[in-house]
Amino acid sequence: MTRLPAGGPLPRPRDPEEGREVLRAEAIPAPQVQRVVLRALEFTSLCPKTGQPDFGRVTIDYVPDELLLESKALKFYLWSFRDEGEFCETLAARIADDVVYAVAPICVCVEVEQYVRGGIEIVATAERREPATG
Repeated sequence: MTRLPAGGPLPRPRDPEEGREVLRAEAIPAPQVQRVVLRALEFTSLCPKTGQPDFGRVTIDYVPDELLLESKALKFYLWSFRDEGEFCETLAARIADDVVYAVAPICVCVEVEQYVRGGIEIVATAERREPATG
């Protein structure tokens, strides 16, 4: 599957690679907008060491060029990490790279906040910028 169904419940993503392809396939044309901030307040993944669930928040702040992330596709994409064991820092970098892959923004900043577990909260940030030309 590369595109989401037009209606009805979302199918469960097989893995983050499928989510990444859907994110790209569902991108929409960008109107005259200078900045977009998307916040996912119920993000879950797994600790790669213990297999325990990690709960947190993802913020994607980007300056679009020609395309925008479509929100339903973003929900599907983020859901694809629910059964994935990845560190918070790896998730921030991976999500930033996947946003670049999907919509080629001028710049993007992804912040993954992992809520407190074992007394430690983690916030990881990954930034990507379009290479300067000239």
